[in-house]
Amino acid sequence: MTESNADSRNEQPVFAAELLPYRSLGRKGFKVLLCISGAICFMYGMFFIVTGAWPIGFFFGLDFLLLYGAFWLNYRSGRVREEVTVSRTDVSVRKFSPSGRMIEHHFNPFWTRFLVRRHQEIGILSMHIFGEGQRTDVGSFLNPDDRESFAKAFKCALATVKQRI
Repeated sequence: MTESNADSRNEQPVFAAELLPYRSLGRKGFKVLLCISGAICFMYGMFFIVTGAWPIGFFFGLDFLLLYGAFWLNYRSGRVREEVTVSRTDVSVRKFSPSGRMIEHHFNPFWTRFLVRRHQEIGILSMHIFGEGQRTDVGSFLNPDDRESFAKAFKCALATVKQRI
């Protein structure tokens, strides 16, 4: 085997995960919810405007705008993601913000430590990767079940890489 083949084999990821936040309401459900709440706010708003209580009617419009704004912010924060890969020569964590900005962290897999903080009743509170003076959190936006499965798979990948010397 040539040296370039050995290097390419070392660079092949042993583990790769893309972490995305969970959103219980999809785009179609959001549109349906927005149409229904918009219709209700418009109907009651018009009723109060016609009966002479016009300030209350405008508050229904304000309520609708605030509801739309809250969902817009929620879906915008849902664009955050993290890509975690483990190979024999590198542990890479790429974090993407909602605006698309990326921050990348690299660790030597043989010096990398994975710290999981747990609570007896809640489960995993936080996960951190650290080594060689660097530290980053991972999966802070995940739900408890996804944190558990990621932690188990990531620990297994690190152990696999460290065994193959």
